[in-house]
Amino acid sequence: MKLLKVKTARFAVVVEKCGAPEVYTLWQKPAGDRHFQSALKNHRVMTIQQNDAGTDYGVADFCERKGATFLVFPKSLKRFAEKRIVGIDWELVKSS
Repeated sequence: MKLLKVKTARFAVVVEKCGAPEVYTLWQKPAGDRHFQSALKNHRVMTIQQNDAGTDYGVADFCERKGATFLVFPKSLKRFAEKRIVGIDWELVKSS
């Protein structure tokens, strides 16, 4: 059995390259939220999920999951696609 090796990137590096994100709360279905759709289309959305061990990790895309937190970045996250974002530092997230 071959194990898949998942590439990772540090959250601090993502913030350095793409700017400080803001937490985005979906108050309606994603398809009906124009601002969120715009960010999604421009690859600026990251989904933060907790794993079973209790550590947070991110995915540079929108994944509709229970308990997920969504971050919207000022710049595109395309270069971090298909990487697991680790080392989530909530102090680097803009507070509104």
